[in-house]
Amino acid sequence: MPHNDALLSCDLPGLKLLARGKVREVFAVDDEHLLFVATDRISAFDVVMKTGIPGKGKLLNQLSLFWFDLLKDVCPNHLVTSDISQMPASVQAHREVLEGRVMLVKRLKILPVESIVRGYLMGSGLKEYRALGTVCGIPLPAGLLEASALPQTLFTPSTKAQDGSHDLNISPEEAGRILGPHTGAVIATSIRFYEKARDHAASCGIIIADTKFEFGVDREGRLILADEVLTPDSSRFWPKATWNPGRTQDSFDKQYLRDYLEAVRFNKNGPGVELPESVVNRTMEKYLEAYRMLTGRDPIL
Repeated sequence: MPHNDALLSCDLPGLKLLARGKVREVFAVDDEHLLFVATDRISAFDVVMKTGIPGKGKLLNQLSLFWFDLLKDVCPNHLVTSDISQMPASVQAHREVLEGRVMLVKRLKILPVESIVRGYLMGSGLKEYRALGTVCGIPLPAGLLEASALPQTLFTPSTKAQDGSHDLNISPEEAGRILGPHTGAVIATSIRFYEKARDHAASCGIIIADTKFEFGVDREGRLILADEVLTPDSSRFWPKATWNPGRTQDSFDKQYLRDYLEAVRFNKNGPGVELPESVVNRTMEKYLEAYRMLTGRDPIL
């Protein structure tokens, strides 16, 4: 796909834009429902790049749908339908733009904590471990290496950043003060989601090193899984065959883009940059490979 085929933003007359995230745009449909649109934007280091990845939004949307179905017995999710024919006329009017990249979802009260779950030592967890021997204040054994498997699955929450600022890691105790009565269910459900997904991915040749979930509550106070789930944007995916602790791992996620930006000394506090075609194509190839391995099929792009 040429670069100009990337969908970087949506204008949907008749629908009110409520929020524009790094990848998703959220529109009001009615009092009960929202429309989630996955664009082709890509971010790294919390900065959205000027160049999109054509087809990426459709792939991410379809991968989330796969995981919603696989995990539905663990906890309900916010999905109503991804079939535009089953959506209101105000949405169907934009079928050409939205096909394959949209979900009609229930409105929820979103809980203000990112539920990050780790099975391996990487990223901000690795930095904290090297400095303090802990991850989110949780003590770990000495001698662990970069990308080591952790002794147990860890719930390592963070704050939910506002206005594009960085998420901040917090302890499970601090998350508990924020989540209140939902704390136990959020922790237990996050770990069950991760471990079920981890086992499925392992059977497909992929290690899910870590991931993040977002939860809301409905009007009855029930915990509901929201947002995207277990995509290369929100997770670290590694090839199982080449995993080797003590070094940076091969990956199916945004690590290729991060490595490129590090190599060109990208200013992480500045605006996004244009990406060369080779980086765009290689990033999409990684996402496609992960999708095929996890689902056993090709996405509809």
